[in-house]
Amino acid sequence: MDMRFEVVVVPARPKPGPRKQSQPAASSRAAFWLVAGVLFLSLVAASAPAPLYGVYQAQFRFSAATLTAVFAVYALVVLITLLVFGSLSDYLGRRPVIIATLAVNIGACALFLTAHGVGTLFAARVLQGIAVGAATGALGAALIDLQPGGSGLAPVVNTAATIFGLAAGALGASALVQYGPAPTQLVWWLLLGAFCVAVAGILVMPEPAARRPGVLASLRPRVNVPPRARGAFAVAVPCLVAAWALAGLYLSLGPSLAAQVLDSPNRLWGGLVVFLLTGTGAAATVVFRRLPPPTAMLAGCPVLLTGVAVIFAGVASMSAAAFLAGTAVAGVGFGVAFLGAFRTLSALADPGERADLIAGIFTVNYLAFGIPALIAGVAVTRYGLHHTALVYLGVIAALAAAAASSMMARKHSAGQRARARRLTLTDTAKGLSALRSDFGGHPEKEA
Repeated sequence: MDMRFEVVVVPARPKPGPRKQSQPAASSRAAFWLVAGVLFLSLVAASAPAPLYGVYQAQFRFSAATLTAVFAVYALVVLITLLVFGSLSDYLGRRPVIIATLAVNIGACALFLTAHGVGTLFAARVLQGIAVGAATGALGAALIDLQPGGSGLAPVVNTAATIFGLAAGALGASALVQYGPAPTQLVWWLLLGAFCVAVAGILVMPEPAARRPGVLASLRPRVNVPPRARGAFAVAVPCLVAAWALAGLYLSLGPSLAAQVLDSPNRLWGGLVVFLLTGTGAAATVVFRRLPPPTAMLAGCPVLLTGVAVIFAGVASMSAAAFLAGTAVAGVGFGVAFLGAFRTLSALADPGERADLIAGIFTVNYLAFGIPALIAGVAVTRYGLHHTALVYLGVIAALAAAAASSMMARKHSAGQRARARRLTLTDTAKGLSALRSDFGGHPEKEA
């Protein structure tokens, strides 16, 4: 019997290259760190209002519900901007989008400098939301485009810059509010100057991505997750929601909660607890960057759950030590879980899909960041900050537990499928061996 086996190799369809032209390694490396700095600066500005809310609340006499509305409008606008402009840099190029977002951030700083009422605060936060929403996809994709070849550095830097930017903005602004002159002015003058310098840097940066047609079609609001990434995306959602809902609580009501639990009027504590959450998160992304992405995501959720449980105990007992310790532990879980989710998902996108997928990730993040905090702000006016915080923390703990259980179940299922494939291959090998025996030797020799 003549048994012939043919292997047909189908060439892979070429993928669009991420760069318009080859760039010297040194130039790309410098551009990579410039983009990382711009991402960091954007998040510094976004979190700077957190310790200022109390000052604005005293000046303009608004409620806790209004305070969280000022916070939440930012998250809502980020979300809308992500849906409309999240993939724009895949078509126009990275540089034009980044420069436009820096200009919008300069406008937001100018509004904060001239704030004379709640309306101006809302307008400034809207501009910040537009800037961060449009920049998220462009900056994240540019980091991947520009990262040193094969280093895998972009997801780590993206995660660390995002989280540490939130930490530095809150801590720096709280220090300036407590100890510096002109508490509602100085921080915005400093940020305005930094954004002007960033514009100059981006103007001379080489463009890392090729333009392509379809700009108008890309503005249709959507969350576009590539088919091969959808299963992993669904698993990552509960993990992202738990982590970013906790960040939303700290960046909106965290300073007020710190003042209550620590029984101190010093506004530096408000920035410190935000820094403790997000700063330890940023440090964890660097320390644990070599963990395989699925392992990081799976390990981060139980750590986040443990930290939230300790925070809950600290708030319930009004224990400053437990509150601060739990915040630090939760920050580690936040950073590791977010890093694992981001690296897992970003690896599944082609160059032309990067900004789109990153926009999808941050759409989930900012939904979790804003909506629960807004609900909590309304609840505070009726039930008080103490009881609202306990319920909020309980919900986050349940989400973290659900995320960990879901990932463990998926890992177990994947292990079972792998064992089944190995058994199938073993059975196939046994069948071929039996077939050879039936023919009294090796079929290929017979042929």
